[in-house]
Amino acid sequence: MGISLDAADVLPLDAAEATLVARVFDPAAGGPSVVAIRGEEVVDLSPLTATVSSLLERPDAVDVVRNRPGGASWPLAEVLAATAGAAGPVPRFLAPVDLQVLKAAGVTFVRSMIERVIEERAGGDPARAEEVRRKVGAVVQGHLSDLVPGSAQAAEVKRLLQAEGLWSQYLEVGIGPDPEIFTKAPVLSAVGLGADVGVLARSAWNNPEPELVLVVDSRGNPIGATLGNDVNLRDFEGRSALLLTEAKDNNASCAIGPFLRLFDAGFTLADAKATEIALDVTGLDGFELHGVNPVSEISRDLGNLVSHAFGAHHRYPDGFALFTGTMFAPTEDRDQPGEGFTHHVGDVVRISSPRLGALTNVVNTAEDAPDWTFGITALMENLAARGLLGRVSP
Repeated sequence: MGISLDAADVLPLDAAEATLVARVFDPAAGGPSVVAIRGEEVVDLSPLTATVSSLLERPDAVDVVRNRPGGASWPLAEVLAATAGAAGPVPRFLAPVDLQVLKAAGVTFVRSMIERVIEERAGGDPARAEEVRRKVGAVVQGHLSDLVPGSAQAAEVKRLLQAEGLWSQYLEVGIGPDPEIFTKAPVLSAVGLGADVGVLARSAWNNPEPELVLVVDSRGNPIGATLGNDVNLRDFEGRSALLLTEAKDNNASCAIGPFLRLFDAGFTLADAKATEIALDVTGLDGFELHGVNPVSEISRDLGNLVSHAFGAHHRYPDGFALFTGTMFAPTEDRDQPGEGFTHHVGDVVRISSPRLGALTNVVNTAEDAPDWTFGITALMENLAARGLLGRVSP
């Protein structure tokens, strides 16, 4: 796979104090197991809970992850080596969510909001992006600084931009009363640490989207946070917002990990909002891209995003994972002047945060990335064969 994974790189800097949940595919069990990361050990929690979803419904979830005796255990270094591609019977890490619905909020940062407008005006053509950016970017951004979405001031800016012919559907969800909330991918389809991420072979303009991902229980309570890559095809969405599903939901286009950090006395929702997320892309051609995303610059409160996804209007009996948006829409030229960034097969994408660790993946085409084959039916059959179905409910 061209990557190596070690604990010092993957774990949060304060891992010794963190409550860390993960999932592994255990070859001996023929399926996934919920695990806890405890120091240098990966501890199987299958004797206590069959799914991450059911674990997060328990009021004692933090205690279960930190203290309860589990089943088998494996050295973290060996599981990381297996995740990076080493052969053998050792489990490998998966995405740290399972039955949760995979949701996403879009256009929640001013910078990415402007880039969405540019995509739209360029009609998805990367060759026109720089010209449109010069004409539109400065004008639109000048109206958006420090706006509170849904406020009276935002409504006035909308009126002004409409008068100037610069209003956009992306500005509507960026500064209007209702954010963009969509379903990113099917349940169980997310890939995890070390896996290939997929970009459609026919896409000529695309990018990673590094994001904070909140994991929320069936009552609408944020229980923990992790990192995600909401892989995006800019040319598809730029041609038409009705192509959002083709732009967002493809084989291996949703990556989550490396671990889920539960909220506890030492790490809260406020701490998650205060974190910074770094993006590093390294290509086989020597290209490098680096950036930092302060989550604190998000335009909407995290609780507001959760309440738009969950409430009397929509319930999630198994919980949901919510991508909270990105400020990254890389504009650095790579192949042709003025065309900006697009992925190449073989790019190594590293998304990291001091308190959430590092999610590393390798770019492939969606067509050539490993197929998603282990769905809900396979999970239920595997849990039944292992006698674990009775542990799905808390």
